[in-house]
Amino acid sequence: MRGAVLACGAKVLAEMLAAQGSGRREEPVVCRCGQRMESEGVRPKELLTILGPVSYERSRFKCSGCGATRYPGDEALDVVGTTRSPGLRRMMARAGSQSTFKDGRDDLRIYAGVEVSAKDVERVAERIGQEMDIWGERERQALFGPEREREPGKDIPLMYVSYDGTGVPMRPEELIGVKGKQADGTAKTREAKLGCVFTQTTADEERHPIRDPDSTTFVGAIETAEAFGWRIYGEARRRGVERARRIVVLGDGAEWVKNLAEMHFPGAVLIIDLYHAREHVAALCRALFGANEKKMERRRQHWWALLDEGKVETIVSQAALALPEDPDLRKSAAAEIRYLNKNKKRMRYNKFRAQGLFVGSGVVEAGCKTIIGQRLKQSGMEWSVRGANAILALRCIMKSNRIEDYWESRAA
Repeated sequence: MRGAVLACGAKVLAEMLAAQGSGRREEPVVCRCGQRMESEGVRPKELLTILGPVSYERSRFKCSGCGATRYPGDEALDVVGTTRSPGLRRMMARAGSQSTFKDGRDDLRIYAGVEVSAKDVERVAERIGQEMDIWGERERQALFGPEREREPGKDIPLMYVSYDGTGVPMRPEELIGVKGKQADGTAKTREAKLGCVFTQTTADEERHPIRDPDSTTFVGAIETAEAFGWRIYGEARRRGVERARRIVVLGDGAEWVKNLAEMHFPGAVLIIDLYHAREHVAALCRALFGANEKKMERRRQHWWALLDEGKVETIVSQAALALPEDPDLRKSAAAEIRYLNKNKKRMRYNKFRAQGLFVGSGVVEAGCKTIIGQRLKQSGMEWSVRGANAILALRCIMKSNRIEDYWESRAA
């Protein structure tokens, strides 16, 4: 029954498309070079749609000057250079973004009755992802224009910007010259940077912050810190950072995180993620008291309590009195002490909490797992930078609930 209904639908669709593809046009067809193009009759084309294969004929135009050709019917239907309808491409892109391309192929067959290959799903998903990334870049460039005026709207009480990085397994040719953490200095992954922007309007009765519903949007890519800085700043601009009364940047203590915050959000409150800070305190305890597990655990709990109170100087001074004789352990402990001392102003968690602010970067940490890890870091996967960035762009748009914005921009 389903097959029969789809076949009837495909027949009706073919009749509807006939009027789009060919026929007399009131306006002349003009080439990109500026010359008027001449009709060369009609050419058949078969489209694969969510209803099944559909054939239609469309007029072909050619420029006598530069030799370029155009099919206005294809342009109107958004099928230039493809034999897949927009609806089917949308389904294939979503399927390819959710799991492996083979799983996407199977899902399309089972749920939609559409027969495509895993390679088809890969090509379409990556192409749509690349187009989404280009769309996002155009949006950012428009936001950076000197003639742009402040967007109207209500002030935003509190905006958070958070970003982090996670490794993505890459093909060997993508790792040439890349430094890594292997024993020989080589790498198996490249860092994908992910950032998010969200807002906060209220806190609960105990002053615990409440993230505004549906306010979180994501951007990400495998790229340099400098390029990513403009990407996350552009997203903050799109979200109205100029109207934010207060900006908070949440991240770990990595230099690139701090540098981007100082460059793009100079007036922001920079908070070191509490859980990263706790990891450094735990590492300090291992270096100082690793030989005595009970003492190490007692000191870790005590220093974590001091950390919650923002008393980083107390931790540092107590640790300095307990440096071990072993040179390697002493070196490790000294590095953790320097980290805490350098970032102490960004670890005043008692003050931040008293102001009703988030002190953990759980949103972007979860994003690294769900947006990047679940799709790009499955067993046996190896990616090209181009392919990984395409799927990452696609997943960021989807997780940001901007998929309709993108498709509406194509139809405009």
